[in-house]
Amino acid sequence: MTSPRWAQPARWPGLARGLAHLVSRSLSCHADERQPLTHPASDAVRATINRHAVAITHALDDGRAGRLFTQQMLNTWQATLSRRPDGSMFVITGDIPAMWLRDSSAQMRPFVLLARDCPEIAATLADVVAQQWACIARAPYANAFNPEPNNASWHAGDLCDNPWVWEEKYEVDSLAFPIQFAWQVWQATGDAAVLVPVRAGARQVVQLWRREQRHDTDSDYRFVRPGTGDTLGEDGRGTPVGVTGMTWCGFRPSDDPCTYGYNIPAQFFAAHALRLLAQMAREAWDDAGFAAECDDLAAQISAGVAQWGFADDGTLAYEVDGLGHQLRMDDANMPSLLSLPLCSSLAADDPVYLTTRRWVLSQANPHYHLGVAASGVGSPHTPYDHIWPIALAVQGLTSTRTETKLRMVEVLMRTDAGTGMMHESFHADDPSRFTRPWFSWANSMFCELLLDVAGVRMDDLTGADLTRPDQTGGPDAAH
Repeated sequence: MTSPRWAQPARWPGLARGLAHLVSRSLSCHADERQPLTHPASDAVRATINRHAVAITHALDDGRAGRLFTQQMLNTWQATLSRRPDGSMFVITGDIPAMWLRDSSAQMRPFVLLARDCPEIAATLADVVAQQWACIARAPYANAFNPEPNNASWHAGDLCDNPWVWEEKYEVDSLAFPIQFAWQVWQATGDAAVLVPVRAGARQVVQLWRREQRHDTDSDYRFVRPGTGDTLGEDGRGTPVGVTGMTWCGFRPSDDPCTYGYNIPAQFFAAHALRLLAQMAREAWDDAGFAAECDDLAAQISAGVAQWGFADDGTLAYEVDGLGHQLRMDDANMPSLLSLPLCSSLAADDPVYLTTRRWVLSQANPHYHLGVAASGVGSPHTPYDHIWPIALAVQGLTSTRTETKLRMVEVLMRTDAGTGMMHESFHADDPSRFTRPWFSWANSMFCELLLDVAGVRMDDLTGADLTRPDQTGGPDAAH
């Protein structure tokens, strides 16, 4: 991180390409108006997707559900994946030409469930894992990357001198997601070779998370974006935090800056990811020392959550600073408080989760919106009264009640504004008012929910059984 990108003449062509792409983004996007196909599906991939589409149609007694599953899965496979000249596999997020570590992991979640049925899908997922860890090696604090060192970026004022980096917003989840995704592919395929690219990078992640336990004294990270609300406080270093055992993060999963430096869903996810790493170290790498290091850091983070992460009513806070301040809210983006059963050891029937879930899905949460078309969780990242399809899908996936899952499917199917695609967000009263016409992460979460109601679930691909809830922390541990 040196001078702003706009002050580096060598970067001007890349900045121009990035700006041109953003300006040219379509205002509407229907299922038959896709981007050019960059990774055509083979007959084997199509047959695998179609088999599950038939099962979904039968489970819901609704042909449109099966058709939406097919077209959205094919859209993700054919239009967001691309094979680079060096053989690597790049995944764009949709209408932005960059690869987010978080988004690319989530975009592939439903394909993990299909990997056992199709060797080609399994091999492609392994290639995505390798690409993610190549990105982490290049810039471990970055959240989004270019397909080549072309200097393209979101904003010309960012402090970054790495031509591979689209954006360097440091988010704990951008490292936790690739860990969980690699573990999921390993478990789904039984092929430990998928973990080879993870091993060296895993040590780098653990070192970074340890460093950020003492952010104020040990970290050099800054984020400054002139003329925007994205610049972190204290001249880019972030507002002060206490030493708690938790690991600091600058930005939320929404890419918005944290109000307080310990995002609680991200802490849950980091502790969980560390325990997944510990299992990899023991079973795939025969490295008991590294496993113990991962378990130790996970325990420190979990203890910090237990001490600082709960509000007085026994629900989980969204952000804290370890100095006595808390932010009460939830955001649609994963990891969220609502999504904890998908990215931590906290079970969907755990009393802490259920208490917190009731709070999140109520008007006590400032980002829960009631509307004529739908009610659900939104985000300060998008306009007020906008609901995120990701949050609706998560609400269904984390419910223990079949009727809730089916209701979320029905809501999502009738709020796509007739486009056949899920969007970033839509207005609670008018789904035709939406943001981001092509947001692949939302499509994948909808497809995962469809698979869930058809009986194909992530239950054994979350890793929740590796940690008991009391290890992650609960209100009794601190209250």
